[in-house]
Amino acid sequence: MKASSKSDLYRKLPSVDELVHSPELVNLISQAGEAPVTDSARSVLARLRDEITAGHLDTNGIDIALSGIASAVERELRQSLSYSLRTVINATGVILHTNLGRAPLPASAFEHLKEIVGNYSNLEFEIDKGARGRRDIHVDRLFRKLLSEELAGAGSGTQDVSTIVVNNNAAAVLLALNTLAEGGEVVVSRGELVEIGGSFRIPEVMTKSNAILREVGTTNRTRLTDYESAVTDKTRLLLRVHRSNFQITGFTEQPRVEELVALARKRNIPLLEDLGSGALFDLRSVGVSDEPGVLESLRAGVDVVTYSGDKLLGGPQAGILSGRSDLIARMRANSLFRALRVDKLTYAALEATLLAYVKHDHDAIPVLHMMRLSKDEIGKRAKAVAEKIRRPELSISVMDGESVIGGGAAPSAALPTTLLAVTSKTVSADELAARLRASAPPIIARVEDAQVLLDLRTVFPEQDETVAWALQQI
Repeated sequence: MKASSKSDLYRKLPSVDELVHSPELVNLISQAGEAPVTDSARSVLARLRDEITAGHLDTNGIDIALSGIASAVERELRQSLSYSLRTVINATGVILHTNLGRAPLPASAFEHLKEIVGNYSNLEFEIDKGARGRRDIHVDRLFRKLLSEELAGAGSGTQDVSTIVVNNNAAAVLLALNTLAEGGEVVVSRGELVEIGGSFRIPEVMTKSNAILREVGTTNRTRLTDYESAVTDKTRLLLRVHRSNFQITGFTEQPRVEELVALARKRNIPLLEDLGSGALFDLRSVGVSDEPGVLESLRAGVDVVTYSGDKLLGGPQAGILSGRSDLIARMRANSLFRALRVDKLTYAALEATLLAYVKHDHDAIPVLHMMRLSKDEIGKRAKAVAEKIRRPELSISVMDGESVIGGGAAPSAALPTTLLAVTSKTVSADELAARLRASAPPIIARVEDAQVLLDLRTVFPEQDETVAWALQQI
């Protein structure tokens, strides 16, 4: 295409003002307003100029494009005014999928959220006294039922447990380190200096807290004597970090938590444990072992435990600190606590989630219900979906597989499941997966061994019909 002919094509394009005030867009302006329509028109015209510059449009092409330019502006407007955060169907079998928002909330949390956020609330107001109150009391009372009363019933020496909430677990660790060890040393095993999501590392969090890292042991072996030798008059804290997203196997050694508790008591130094996932549910009932729970750590005598709200607990994103009331009180008084505090949405969702635990209604918490699903239950649903697909170019089979918990929890745990395996005679598995992602709502699946694999463990039963319809239309 010659440069002069490009100039001719550019001249065929209307100005933004001409396009916006054309008869075809009058109704659009009355519905959405002139400014959004103008922005959309400008974007469409810019794309057409880019197409001309790249040589992708000739005279015939530009005429076709101009004949549909009003529709293009309307599509651009609709996309620009739509939500970016969208619902997807998680068919990956990863229960706590970090990229897909981790834990879906219980239905009771939706109801409580709607009630609280659509009205004024007693977030920081004591109704009976008519005076200002504290926002953390709304969940602390429930944590006391779940932790303090359980510990008291078990005859544990650690019974008076308080809890505060910040915006995520990294913030919880930051607050604890800054409160308990600012300017002093924190002893931690070299094999526990983990990196969490987004390339954030425990040593970096420690540096931000103004605590001084004192590494002990080696990557694979750390003994109690390593901790004992490292404790000096500068030591303010012993730190134990759960390796929640990886495992070290083979020639390994690590002190038991009870041994670290005994050392902390002997030297009068608090022991902080970063559990990360924070299970309030006995995972052994679903076949998952070696994933410590909050109660187990507190029962063993750990002074403060930090954990997440949106992982194994199954609630909203939050960082939770539970432990000795005197230490939690010091953290509450730290100015960082206000900077890291959560709002009424988080408290409402967390309160509803904790109430399900108090009632022992574990199936009301979606992630726990998904973990408790049997392979047979999932298999029946998978077969029912497969039987609805009548597309000769698609091959759909039911096969054994494994689900994972994900979200940096129980990295070696696998839950037996039944998978839908889909292949096509005409397109690749990657293309099939892309078409599923392009459906409404998007369906996110796995691609392995040239097959698209869908695990209904992480698909809500009411979404099975949508999955079947998408496969039929694909």
